[in-house]
Amino acid sequence: MTLHFVAALIGWGAVIVGLWSTWIQFRRIQHRGHEGVSLATWVLFLFMGVFWMTYGVVRRSPEIIMGSLIVFPLQIAIVARLQPFHHSRVLVRSFGYFALLCVAPVLIWGWIGGLIGTGIAMTINRGPQIIELLRHADASGVSVASWVWGASGSAMWVIFYCSGRLWGALAATSVAGIANVTIAGLASWRHRQMRAARVTRELAGALR
Repeated sequence: MTLHFVAALIGWGAVIVGLWSTWIQFRRIQHRGHEGVSLATWVLFLFMGVFWMTYGVVRRSPEIIMGSLIVFPLQIAIVARLQPFHHSRVLVRSFGYFALLCVAPVLIWGWIGGLIGTGIAMTINRGPQIIELLRHADASGVSVASWVWGASGSAMWVIFYCSGRLWGALAATSVAGIANVTIAGLASWRHRQMRAARVTRELAGALR
């Protein structure tokens, strides 16, 4: 079994994990609503998916292409449920971040510049979700499992990029993975708070 074959297996594993984590979040929004879910984060996911697909074409990597292409329809479905056209400023601001941090660096410095910018963008795009969880107690729409799986997928991509010596992509994905873990931790904390509040209300109701 060659190193290339093992790397390919890890890459396709990351594709599957990414699809699964996005599906979990989509299903949670379907069943529990979108409270606590950040529109800005998911709009930027869409824009950066285009970046990674383009990068995959340039690198001739089917794993990188499919890593974004396969989740693209689900991401569109999630964004649609967040009523994006009622928040035009979020759409414009998100596109501005994408153009400034991902597109412009590629045009000026090449793909290494774009990957550095994307690392920054991948951190920024998770920022609104982190802020949403810090500001609002209701996080019923946010799936902890989705973000945990997302962090696992990031770890697999890091191994894949390391095997191919794609250091810029590795750095960008590492930062995103840390942010994924942060969101999973905050969402878990908010869910525990919600459960504790529900138990308190039920006890108060029983004592009346």
